[in-house]
This record gives sequence, C-alpha cells and structure tokens, in this order.
Amino acid sequence: MLKEAPILTLPESRKDFIMYSDTSLNGLGCVLMQSGKVIAYASRQLKPHERNYLTHDLELAAVIFALKIWRHYLYGEKCYIYTDHKSLKYLLSQKELNLRQHRWIELLKDYDCVIDYHPGKANVVADALSRTAAVELQAMFAQLSISDDRSLLAELRIKPVMFERIKSAQLEDDKLMKKKEMVQSDIAGNFSIDEHDCLRFHNRIYVPNISKLKELILRETHDSPFALHPGGIKMYRDLRELYWWPGMKRDIVEFVAKCLTCQRVKADHQVPTSLVQPINILEWK
Repeated sequence: MLKEAPILTLPESRKDFIMYSDTSLNGLGCVLMQSGKVIAYASRQLKPHERNYLTHDLELAAVIFALKIWRHYLYGEKCYIYTDHKSLKYLLSQKELNLRQHRWIELLKDYDCVIDYHPGKANVVADALSRTAAVELQAMFAQLSISDDRSLLAELRIKPVMFERIKSAQLEDDKLMKKKEMVQSDIAGNFSIDEHDCLRFHNRIYVPNISKLKELILRETHDSPFALHPGGIKMYRDLRELYWWPGMKRDIVEFVAKCLTCQRVKADHQVPTSLVQPINILEWK
C-alpha cells in the first residue's frame, strides 16, 4: 500500500537503468528506475491478437513495449531488464525462433541491455500495472447493522447510473424490443441479453438511438475531469470496449471535432508558410 504519492525523478546520464516488466491476461506493465528511484511508469491493455500469444511471447512483448516508449532514455545506455519469466534470459541463445521473435531480437540488439530473472512475487509494481484494466461498474449492495441485535440500521445501494439509463431506454425502443425477441428465439447471432436483461452487441451494451443519451455518453467520456479530452481514435477505442450503436465512430469523430476546448489547445502540425514573395514577370517579346 502506498503511504504517499510516488515522485518521478529525472534520469541522470552515465548511470545504469533498471527496468521491471510483467504481463497478465489483461495487459502489459513496466517500470523504469535509476538508483532506486522511479523514472517512469507505463502500461496498456492487450490487443486482441496478443491474447493468443504464448506466455514467453507475452513477457517479451512487455519488454519490447517498454524499449520502444523509453527509447529516448535507453538508447546507448546500459539497462538491466528484470522479468519473472526465466526463459527470457536465454532467448538470445535459442536457435529455433518464430518470425515475431526474430523481429523482436533484432530490436533488442539496438540496445545495451541485459535480461535477468526476477521472482514474480517481488515484481509487485509492474505486476500491478499489468493487471489494471477498465471494467464495467456493477451494482453493489451493503447492509449496515448494529452488532448487538443485528437490527438493520441502513441499507446502501450503489448502481451505475449510466447503465440504468441505457437499460430503461432500451425498454422504450420498439426496434430493440423486437431484437430481444429475436435473441430469445436464437435468430440473432451477434446479439445477446445479459443477466440484467440488457441487450448487447458482441458483448457490448447496445445504446438506443436517442441523441441526448448518446451525447451524454460522449460528454462523460470526453469532458469529464478524468478524461482529459482524448482524441477521436483513443476515445473510440475506449468506448467500444463497453458500448455500441450504429455509426458510433462517426459520432465520436464529429463530437471531438466540435469540442471548443480541443480546438483552442490543439497543436498545429502544419508546416509554417513562408513570407509572400513577388513573382518576377518576364517581358513579352
């Protein structure tokens, strides 16, 4: 348990780097350190194709992920990489490798790094980062009672508000109600109904065609204090993990393009135009 906020420090030249990496069924996590102080943290969720990787490939993917994002720190510097998968120590000496491993080894050769084994129980920081994942909120119920006679003092009920709104809106949509009937008749392959009687498409919540409801979801994802105004691509990747509606990607792109805050702070990546120069006009002969 952290007792105080971790402080990131700036790296020092001519000092060795230490990197810890780990993977889980949900994502990759890694920590970059120097002289016992944290330089940076990094983590991300697994991509769909990465969920099919073998364990040693996943562990190596975490190392490659860290080397790529911290290339500006590690290139040309000595780095000790610790992983809880012992076979990675002998990866460079193996003869039979697949194409992916060959490609990753070529990238490893660009760095002055040493891969060593570190027990998983001791690799707590990278392990925690790799297991952090966005999950759906579920209903939570708790009863508060007095310990003497166990009489009920209060009852606490917490339900995700957005989920309840979508569920109620589905009941008012005739098309979605017909779709539910098709699911119950096993004639709607991509659709399903969860334990809360909510219609889903490819296991994602089906949002009814209600402009105010969709705008509320977009605003919560983009404008909330914890969202930090993500771009259209990132916002779509985050939302598609939970929700779906026809034309969702188009709606997200249009919403981000109309955001006044994003327009004010968006960096200009265009090449600056030069000063206007007069054109020499040749004399007509």
